[in-house]
Amino acid sequence: MSQWIPVCQYSQLTNGLGVCALVNGQQVAIFCVEGELFALDNFDPFSEINVISRGITGDLKGRLVVASPIYKQHFDLRTGQCLEDDSISLNVYPIETVDGVVQVMTAPLVKQVA
Repeated sequence: MSQWIPVCQYSQLTNGLGVCALVNGQQVAIFCVEGELFALDNFDPFSEINVISRGITGDLKGRLVVASPIYKQHFDLRTGQCLEDDSISLNVYPIETVDGVVQVMTAPLVKQVA
């Protein structure tokens, strides 16, 4: 059963920078970009290392993305889709703020495409 897990205070997040949280045994990368929250898998399928939270955020062709710090693939923050390889996508998790506390749902919105 899915549930909301509190992960941090909203005030602890820095615009454009990621943090990693353990949500139901899964590493989840959390980003705040211009006040909007995003949560997706921290596992980079290309390097096979948990590093997505260390990536650089930005805008690529009108899409908010995070670039993996290892091989630089770009992942859409809203959908998890890899822009360089349509067959790869990260799981995206529902995320919200309640009374200043950031919460992430234990089940992803989008399942990883193999």
